[in-house]
Amino acid sequence: MSWLDIRRETTFVLRRKSVVILLISGLVLSLFSVWTGSMDVAQQRATIERLLEADKQDREEVIQKHSGYGEAAYYSFHLTYAEPSSLAFAALGVRDVYPWKHRVRMLALEGQIHESDTQNPELALAGRIDFAFVIAVFAPLLLILLLHDMRASERAAGRHDFLTVTARSSFWLLRAGFIVTALWLALIIPFIGGAIVNGVSASLISLVALTVAVYLLGWAALCYWVSRFRFPAPVLASFLLGVWLLTSFIIPAVGDVVIEETYQGPAGGDILMTQREAVNAAWDLPHHITMDAFEASHPQWEGKTQTSSLFEWKWYYAFQQIGDEKARPLSQAYQQTAEDRYNAAGWVAWLSPATLLQRTLTHWAQTDAPAAWQYERDVREFHAELRHFYYPLLFNGREYSAAALEERPTFKPNADD
Repeated sequence: MSWLDIRRETTFVLRRKSVVILLISGLVLSLFSVWTGSMDVAQQRATIERLLEADKQDREEVIQKHSGYGEAAYYSFHLTYAEPSSLAFAALGVRDVYPWKHRVRMLALEGQIHESDTQNPELALAGRIDFAFVIAVFAPLLLILLLHDMRASERAAGRHDFLTVTARSSFWLLRAGFIVTALWLALIIPFIGGAIVNGVSASLISLVALTVAVYLLGWAALCYWVSRFRFPAPVLASFLLGVWLLTSFIIPAVGDVVIEETYQGPAGGDILMTQREAVNAAWDLPHHITMDAFEASHPQWEGKTQTSSLFEWKWYYAFQQIGDEKARPLSQAYQQTAEDRYNAAGWVAWLSPATLLQRTLTHWAQTDAPAAWQYERDVREFHAELRHFYYPLLFNGREYSAAALEERPTFKPNADD
C-alpha cells in the first residue's frame, strides 16, 4: 500500500457522516468517563484529608476531657482508609460497593466492619460509567456499528465486485485498520491525559493502551470476518450485536446467579448479630465467666483479670474481645465464600471478554475485591495493635498518663501503587 492509497481511504472513510459521528461519540464517552472518574477519585482523596484532620482533632479533645485509659479508648475513634491508586480514576471497581474507610474504636471489631457496609450491593451491580466500562462494553458496540457493513454497503451500492477486482488484496484490511486505529485514538487520548494528571507511570499507561488495542483488535477481527458473509447489513449487525449482548451481559449475569447459588455462606448480618448477642449477653453473666474465656485466648493476662466492682474497663473490653472471637468462625466462612465466588467468576470471565478486561484493569488499579479484602485485613491488624497497646495499661492497672497515649498506634494505609 502506497501513501496515496492510505490518504484516499482515509478521506473516503472520514467523508462518511456515520463514521465521524461514531468516532466523536467514542471520544465523548471516553472524555466523560475519564472526567467523572477523576472527579470521584479527587473527591475521595479530599474526603480522606478532611477526615484525617478532624480525626486528629477529635482524639486530642478526648484526651483533654477524660482521665482514664478505658474512657480514652472508648471515646477515641481512629480513621482507617484505603487511598485510591493513581489508576483508580480509570477503573473504580468495587470502591462503590466495599467500604474504603472506617472509623474504628477499641470495641468489638466485627460489628464496626459489617454495620458500616450500608450500600445495597444489588443496586451497585450496574456500576459506574468509568473508562474500563466504556472500553469493555461501549467500544465493541461502536466497532460493530463501524465495521459490520464495510462490505455490505459496497454491495448495496454496486461497487463491491469492481473494488474486489481492481483494488489490492489488502484494501479491506487498510480500511478496517484505519477505522480501528481512529477509534483507538479517540478512546485512548482522553485516558492518557487523565493518567498524566493523576500521576500514572508511563509503563502503566503503555500497558493499558496496549491492552485496549488488543481488545479492540479482537472485536475488529470478529467484525471483519462476519462482514465477509454475503448477507444484508442488518443481518450482519444483528448477529454481531447478539454476540456482544451474549458475552457482555448474558454470560456474566447467568454466571453471577449460578455462582451465588453454588457458593453459599453466612451474610454480614449473621456475623453482626452473633457478635452483638455475645456482647449483650455478657452484661448479665458473672465477671469470672467472661474473664475465664478471655484468659483462655490471652494466657499472658492470667492472674490479672480479677474484678472488684460491678464495672471495670478491663472486663468491658474483655467481653468485646470475646464477642469478636465468637463471631470469628462466621467471619472466616464469610470471607472464604467471597473468595470462592470471586475465583469462580474468574473462570466465567474467560467466556466474557468484557468482564475479563474489567477484572484486569481493576486489578492494576487496585480497586478489585482482593484490594478491598486487603484493606479489611489492614483494619483488623490495626485494631489488634490498638488492643495490644491498651491491654497492658488496663490489666496492669497503670496510673493514667496523657503522655502515654501519644504512643498509640496510627493507621498506615497500604499505599503500594
